[in-house]
Order: sequence, then C-alpha cells, then structure tokens
Amino acid sequence: MSHAPTLAGRTLFVTGATRGIGLAIAVRAARDGANVAFIGKTDAPHPKLPGTIHDAARAIEAAGGHALPIACDLRDETAVEAAVAATVERFGGVDILVNNASAISLTGTLDTPAKRFDLMMGVNARGTYVASRACLPHLMAAAQAGRNSHVLTLAPPPTLDSKWYRDHVAYTLAKVGMSLVTLGMAEEFRSDGVAFNALWPRTVIATAAVAMIPGAMEARERMRTPDIVADAAHAIVTRDARACTGRFLIDEDVLREGGVVDFDRYAVKPGQSLLPDLFLG
Repeated sequence: MSHAPTLAGRTLFVTGATRGIGLAIAVRAARDGANVAFIGKTDAPHPKLPGTIHDAARAIEAAGGHALPIACDLRDETAVEAAVAATVERFGGVDILVNNASAISLTGTLDTPAKRFDLMMGVNARGTYVASRACLPHLMAAAQAGRNSHVLTLAPPPTLDSKWYRDHVAYTLAKVGMSLVTLGMAEEFRSDGVAFNALWPRTVIATAAVAMIPGAMEARERMRTPDIVADAAHAIVTRDARACTGRFLIDEDVLREGGVVDFDRYAVKPGQSLLPDLFLG
C-alpha cells in the first residue's frame, strides 16, 4: 500500500480525541473506513467539558470507522505504551500518529504556578515525545511495509519572537516544545520513511478548550470550526511520507493547495472577520 487519498484500512493513534480538533480528525479518518485508537482522560462525564471517550467512539463508529477508546493520562509513559500495545493487538499495527492533546493556560509568570507549568510541559512537549517514542517502532515497521507512515502534531511554526513569550511564557514553551520535537524527529527518522509534520490553524478554532479561556467565546462568531483542521490533517497524512516531512503547515494553506476555494463552510458565522490564531504574524 503506497500513499493514496484515502485512509481506508489504515490505523491511527490519536492523543486527545475526546472532543474538538482531535475528535474531528478522528471522525474524518473514520469516514474513509479507518481504524482509530485514541486516548483521553474523560472516561466519565465531566462537569465542565462535553463528551467522554465513549461518546467519541460512538461518533467514530457512526462515521464508518472502527474505534478503540482508551482511558489514559498522556503523562503516564507506561500507560501510553500499554495503549499503543492494545492498539497493535486490536488492529495489527500503527500507521499514523496524531499528537493533538494539549494543555493551555494563557497566563503570565506570576499567575502560573510551577504545577501548571509542569502540566503544560508534561502534556504538550513531553506528551508528544512519549507518544511518538511509543509508536515509532510500529510506524517504522509500517513504513518498511509501504504503508506511508506519518506523525502529525498540532503545533505552530517554531518562533523566537518575544511577543509570543511575553504574556504566556509557560504555554509558549510547552507548545513550541511540540514543534521542536517535530523538527528533530523529522530529521532523525527521515531515512526510515516516517514523516513528521506539524499543523496549525490560521484562525482561532471554536473548541471546548478555547471556551475555557475567560471571555474567548464572546468572539465565537469570528472563529472557524474544527472541521477545517480535520480536512487539512487528512490531506497531509495522505501525502507521500518520504516527500513531505519536516514541514510546519497552516490549515488554510494546505487546503488551498488542494484546490479548496470556499472557506465560508468552515466559519462559525460566515461573513465575519476572523480571529488569527496565536504564533502567526
């Protein structure tokens, strides 16, 4: 099996697919008939966040895929390794890893205790490293078998622009840490045929995580839905892994390259001026 514009019969391992962008990526893959194993912490209803891993599994199955929901804390390396092993046992391997899970706190230094710093670094930078490391033996085997192995991480282009560190240095360190894992592993595993790329939205995406930021949802009509990121992710992981690696891609640009011209369908409210996302511009 070489690269093809479908994920039928392919196996994805997705971190943080209970809701939002991760779930949208999983459902888009499921529409092709993919196998989707995913990890999340919400095994039972959460008082503030919608959905559980079981709700997500039902959505994946309803879209035409095969789901394997696994309750797992990404910061627990042993648990992540067990989740990957369960995926291989169920589906026979891992072809694609999506590092989507992320913790966010847009707070300054004096309002960000070390515990919150550790949470963001543990989920974002370290979590990306842990999930990638656990999946890599299977991704390398899949690449050897011609199954077009990809790792896609939801992270921005790396930046040293101080304006993106000034107001939330802890979050930026954790998020750019994901970018640097991508940069390094792309070169480390280039010769093995495993692609490592990052994807970031041009605009703010209306998700439950964004809703947790005070005042953010007052501007919801100026955001896009997670579907635009899901469609862009699908386009990336169906590209030739040996020809597309080490890139930091923007959702809108990816879709324009693929011929998409109508972006109103992704808007929460078409016709509104859109909010640019962090780390761009």
